[in-house]
Order: sequence, then C-alpha cells, then structure tokens
Amino acid sequence: MPQAAWSNKRERQYEHIKEGLLDRGRSEKKAEEIAVRTVNKERARHGEAKQASRTSVQDISSGRRGGLRSHSGAGGRTKAQLYNEARRKGIEGRSKMSKAELERAVG
Repeated sequence: MPQAAWSNKRERQYEHIKEGLLDRGRSEKKAEEIAVRTVNKERARHGEAKQASRTSVQDISSGRRGGLRSHSGAGGRTKAQLYNEARRKGIEGRSKMSKAELERAVG
C-alpha cells in the first residue's frame, strides 16, 4: 500500500514496519494502518509532507518511543502472538493451551 508520493526509503520503511507487525501477530489490515501512520508521521517530522499536525512534529518520534517501550515489562511474546504462531504451524489443541503450553509448543 505504499503511496505514490513516498520515496524508495519510505516504501522500504513501510514494508519493514508492516512485516514486523505481522510477525508479532497483528492482522494484515491493522499492520498496514499502523505502518502507513508511522511512515506519514516520519515524513511530517522530516519536512517531506505538505501538511503536518503539531503533534506529528513536536511529539517524540515513533522510533524512539518504540525503543523506550521495548525494554519494559517481563518481555517475551504475548499469548496472542504465541497463539497466532501456533495457528500458522498447525498445532492441534492450541485454543485450550495456556501461555506456557503455547511457548513450549511453538518452541
């Protein structure tokens, strides 16, 4: 879904963000939406967009915000992410498994 006005760099950024979200268990539609919003915000921050909201320009960048959040909490994959991976691998009985069981099943 890359836009015609995007540079090659922004198209690569979009694909990278989208693939990362899909790998973490997001739906295709939601992954596309988040990737487009992220790329457009970065374009606004760097003066590549015709219009930019105040929060897009003054707020903390999405890359920095993600970096700050990535090391908080217990870490590891969520139960939903593990379930989606188990579904992709065709593991039987996954709907009745706990998070720990899903972790063992998907490896």
